[in-house]
Amino acid sequence: MLKTQLLHPDILRICAQAGHHAKILIADGNYPASTKKGPNAELVCLNLAPGCVTVAQVLRAVLSAVPVDFVNTMGIPADDAYAKFGEPPAWAEFRAIAKEAGVTANIEPISKWDFYKHVESPDHVLTIQTGDQALWANVLLTLGCRTN
Repeated sequence: MLKTQLLHPDILRICAQAGHHAKILIADGNYPASTKKGPNAELVCLNLAPGCVTVAQVLRAVLSAVPVDFVNTMGIPADDAYAKFGEPPAWAEFRAIAKEAGVTANIEPISKWDFYKHVESPDHVLTIQTGDQALWANVLLTLGCRTN
């Protein structure tokens, strides 16, 4: 039995094959995962039912298994109706999970359209589609190097 919180065999395989600068997207249920992905990316669907599983649950598991240099969320365009509400509540939860996992990088939003460009890059190796119903709950991880 593995000691990591991450047990999904396909996700583990892809993480093991990924190197420094590889990108892993943990997508909410609204993300267009079938069309917005890099040419080398695999899609793992964990969207069993609305709200199951969540981005936060997947983030916690993935961070238990891989080193991370950068953590980005999808920034909300100023003209989006949701922008008037400020930062989505999910982002505070992501910060807490990252801190708990020992990630020192800040969680930084990338504008929506630039976020898609980052995901569509050749470095994107994996999208994990969740059933999360939270809005603006997409997280893009850039993998780092193992140092110990």
